[in-house]
Order: sequence, then C-alpha cells, then structure tokens
Amino acid sequence: MDEGRLKELLLAESEEFRRAYEEHRRLEEELKKLVQKEYLTPEEEVKEKQLKKRKLALKDQMYLMMEDYRKRILPR
Repeated sequence: MDEGRLKELLLAESEEFRRAYEEHRRLEEELKKLVQKEYLTPEEEVKEKQLKKRKLALKDQMYLMMEDYRKRILPR
C-alpha cells in the first residue's frame, strides 16, 4: 500500500494520527511565517528551533503509526 493511501486511511480511522497530522500542519504554517521574515529576533530563532524539533517528532510519530498499521493489515 502506498504512503498516500495509508495516510488517507489513518486520517479517517485514527484520532491520534489525525491530531498529530493537524498539529504538524499547524506547525508548518507557523514556520512559514517565521521564514518569511527578513530578520528573526533571538526569541524567534529559539521558537523556530522548537517548532522544527516538534514538527520532526510528530513526523516520526506518524511514520511509526503508519508502519504499525501496515504491519497489522499486511502481516508477513
């Protein structure tokens, strides 16, 4: 099963996956706003790093959920 289809299934079936996905998208929007600025204050630089770390953690969490789901529906 391809990644896109798997994401669609999990978005429809898993509240936990849906929450992680929505938070990931929200963080992406926040990062876009920061990146568009010509200059970041030291506080904004810290926030940017925190957003990137949280976004990456969510991505890892979603991929683990996808792998778990894949193993359950396509046992080897």
